[in-house]
Amino acid sequence: MSRLEVISPGILTLLQDTGRFGYGHLGMAQGGALDLQAYCWANHLLGNSMDCPQLEITLGQAAFKAHDDMLLALTGADMRATVDGVPLKPWQTFELRRGQILKFQFATEGMRAYLATPSGFNTQKTFGSAATVTRDKLGGLMAEGADIGEGMPLQSGDWLQVEGSKTTDSRFSKMVPADWVPKYGNSVQLRVIESYQQDQFSAQQKQQFYNSTFTISPDSNRMGCRLKGNPVLAGAQGIISEGIALGAIQIPPDGQPVILMNDRQTLGGYSKLGCVARMDLPKLAQARPGQQVQFVSADHQQLLSELKKFMKFFSL
Repeated sequence: MSRLEVISPGILTLLQDTGRFGYGHLGMAQGGALDLQAYCWANHLLGNSMDCPQLEITLGQAAFKAHDDMLLALTGADMRATVDGVPLKPWQTFELRRGQILKFQFATEGMRAYLATPSGFNTQKTFGSAATVTRDKLGGLMAEGADIGEGMPLQSGDWLQVEGSKTTDSRFSKMVPADWVPKYGNSVQLRVIESYQQDQFSAQQKQQFYNSTFTISPDSNRMGCRLKGNPVLAGAQGIISEGIALGAIQIPPDGQPVILMNDRQTLGGYSKLGCVARMDLPKLAQARPGQQVQFVSADHQQLLSELKKFMKFFSL
């Protein structure tokens, strides 16, 4: 068993996997990696199963020290990572030798980076998942004497146990093909599947929704991405509370859309114009406050086909 010490957790570093499923009726959020694409690639590079826990590092400023030799994979946002001061590009595997320090600066593009290790970081699962949901106080590292993870972000001085071989060989490093590495631009276009509640919005309001450019609010978080722009108004001020799908586009009374993310509440009572395509949510996970968002209506069957190919490739 190898060990990785948290020198600094940066702005926010969480243990995440694919999420916690089957407990929504108990009020538990799904949780899990916001950028499923970057997360899956990190596990894929190491030959891991897709439920192996990783670190989700938000915006950077984190640092870790290896106390044993280990192999790691880094994907997602470019945070100008270095190993003992030597630059390290993301979207590849790399070796970290005993005593070396892996350091992240502030992300130059994107929001979240993913750090993976063979077989995943060793932690007890809570209700079937290691996913950290701070609001629910579930998942993450288990404190001494605790029976379950308490949903705490990583802290300076925490120790992560790394399974897998302690020996590495840089000759066998792997990287994601350049054509498959996503580009995190200044604007994001999101494809929408309209919901059964779309008839609560007039043709004029829907046209305004699709023709408008929205800005991501600083109030956004892992629960939801809040947008600012021309108000989109529903005919009804509210509905009977019901379950909320990942990517649902809620329209509260002020008309400013909210896209529900992994740590969303399980029930909600605002009208939903539709749902963002699952394959587009990673783009939103990497978009920063102030960036622009536009919506486009999409074909359900085409989106389903894309999702099936993704799930098949990563054996999800």
